[in-house]
Amino acid sequence: MENTLLIIFISLALATVLNIIFKKLSISHIIGYILTGTIVTTIFDLNNKSDLQSLELIAEFGIVFLMFTIGLEMPIEKLKKMKELLFVNGFFQVGISSTIIYLVSKYIFVIDTTSSIIISLAFSLSSTAIVLTYLKQSKDIYTPYGEKSTAILVFQDLAVIPILLLISFLSNDTLSLNEILIKTIFSALLIIVFMFTLGKKIMNWFLHFSSSSRLEELFLGSVLSIVIGTSILAHTLGFTYSLGAFIAGMIIAETKYHIKVESDIASYKDLLLGTFFFSVGTKIDVTFFINNIHYVFLVFITTMIIKALVIYLLMRRKSNKSDSIKSALALCQIGEFSFAVFALATTNNILDAELGKLLILVTVLSMILTPFIVNNIYKISAIFVTEFYESDKITPINKKNHIVICGYSMLGRIIAHELVKQNKPFVIISDNLKHVLLARKNGFMAYFGHLEKLPVLESLKVDESSSIIITLSNLNEKYRICEAILNFKEDAKLIVKIDSLEEKKVLKDLKINTFVHSKLETAKLIVEKTSVE
Repeated sequence: MENTLLIIFISLALATVLNIIFKKLSISHIIGYILTGTIVTTIFDLNNKSDLQSLELIAEFGIVFLMFTIGLEMPIEKLKKMKELLFVNGFFQVGISSTIIYLVSKYIFVIDTTSSIIISLAFSLSSTAIVLTYLKQSKDIYTPYGEKSTAILVFQDLAVIPILLLISFLSNDTLSLNEILIKTIFSALLIIVFMFTLGKKIMNWFLHFSSSSRLEELFLGSVLSIVIGTSILAHTLGFTYSLGAFIAGMIIAETKYHIKVESDIASYKDLLLGTFFFSVGTKIDVTFFINNIHYVFLVFITTMIIKALVIYLLMRRKSNKSDSIKSALALCQIGEFSFAVFALATTNNILDAELGKLLILVTVLSMILTPFIVNNIYKISAIFVTEFYESDKITPINKKNHIVICGYSMLGRIIAHELVKQNKPFVIISDNLKHVLLARKNGFMAYFGHLEKLPVLESLKVDESSSIIITLSNLNEKYRICEAILNFKEDAKLIVKIDSLEEKKVLKDLKINTFVHSKLETAKLIVEKTSVE
């Protein structure tokens, strides 16, 4: 017991110190957790100890909570619109990547057929935990490349199921492939029907009852019950824990509670993700790594190049060069589900133990380098193509007491021209490239990016502006941007265009100075004009 407490104390202290240092060096906190896991495992010789199995189970729920929050961002209607991105791009990415990696593994590295199949399928998967964590923190999940990357990651999580089934089939002589497929299809139908019928009613009742009680701990308890319960249900039926949580998130996304639910579980998700990355660090065998460092890097670089090229060419069919490159950079690494694949294959003696160690090291190395790639994705992509998303490159503007206009659709254009007449300084920010190019053509100072990002808020000197005008129509975007601005400057003067009283109700929790009801103000103006005449 005392030894366990000592390990926990050293782990927490070391992770805190490392992440404080890394924060100052602008290095991802993920690296701090991974290094902590490696150092603690080496010091206390924790390799192959049963305690780590419990740790890995706890850590897996970091991905569970992450997938739940992604589900909250993916209501069913949105998934329907993304079906091509999800199923077409996802299927071809996994299929083409695994085929090429299989050929390289079998004919260049001369690895046996069964092992090559397992390696190719595992290496075709990317890191949900790292990439989605970055996409959500940076708000890039709402950019074109972010949406495409998220769709592929969701498909990959679904692909884990048949991959694990295939390994079970390869290691099991008693069950036929038909029996395994029938069992899986039946279980899939069972979980989907239950979740979207009785499960949906139970979740709604849980949230409604706990919300009406006005006890925060009761509401949080109901959310945790939903996440953990749906995860256990999915796992019991032979699927991944995260799949059940993702479906639960999708269902709650259709309710009025989705914003509160996400904010309430944010700290739990971050803590568990930290535990997950710590568990990744425990898998690093330093001695084996040093002895085989050349093989590790060779396999790692080969895999990254293959996946990056496949994803780039796949995205390039219907996306611009910039988004295609960023998607390729974001998804070229090897994901955490590969650990499960290699562990199962090694346990069932269909993958050599030494080869399994090497593959796990390649996966860990990939996950260590990924934060450096995704945190600098705009700078790296700018090497290959002119980068229009300027959040990392905007030179701080030389303005004070200026007006920030968010959005340059028809309303934004009218406001800009009126401010010119009144000789008032302003700057325009929009995530629509055509609008930005039009504003620049009209001689205005305009930038292409996302106002909810901290670098953009700093570069546009929002804290020194006289007011910020939000002209957008999308309610979720308005909420995110207003929340980010108020976190950045608590007393910011916000003027927000709304299209209905329902929008005002959703935004009322934020300290917004002025709401302008588009239809109401238009009606008042029309009546004024009739009175004047």
